[in-house]
Amino acid sequence: MIKKTNILSWFQEKPKTSLNIINQLTLPKSAKIIDIGGGDSFLVDNLIELGYENITVFDISETVLNKAKKRLKNKADKVKWIVADVATFKPNEKYDLWHDRAAFHFLTQETEILSYINTVQEYINSEGFLVIGTFSEQGPDKCSGINIKQYSEKEISERFRMFKKVKCISTNHKTPLGSIQNFVFCTFRKL
Repeated sequence: MIKKTNILSWFQEKPKTSLNIINQLTLPKSAKIIDIGGGDSFLVDNLIELGYENITVFDISETVLNKAKKRLKNKADKVKWIVADVATFKPNEKYDLWHDRAAFHFLTQETEILSYINTVQEYINSEGFLVIGTFSEQGPDKCSGINIKQYSEKEISERFRMFKKVKCISTNHKTPLGSIQNFVFCTFRKL
């Protein structure tokens, strides 16, 4: 049985941190954007509302992508949908913005982490951006009962050292049930 989206710990009707970061990048509305682990997130709704025209939502679960499509109704046709495992994903195109809020921290094996990093490096356009948000060292050590890897700003910066770090921030996410999850969000640019 699938839970209602608005009671899940990651739920944000308006993902303010991601949207603030994306707005600061001043991307053209035609920019190729991929939301990694986007599932049933409302980021895609907000990006469509802001006028972005080339959005891809990626998730391992076809079920949650179908929920998002159903919610978006005819707007879903404006989005590319990809079902795959991020640890082995090899895109068919390059992106101007690779956005990942809470998918990377599910990769706990070094081979998966390195595969992800290599994919990011290869499939972000020159001058493109990487926005990655993970549980910080003060955040939970599990998500939905699954072990994750916590990161500090220093660790994320080291992992993605082939990019220029633009900015990292620490932010608290209040879950629908009232608990607080601390995230670190880092923005990088490919040079």
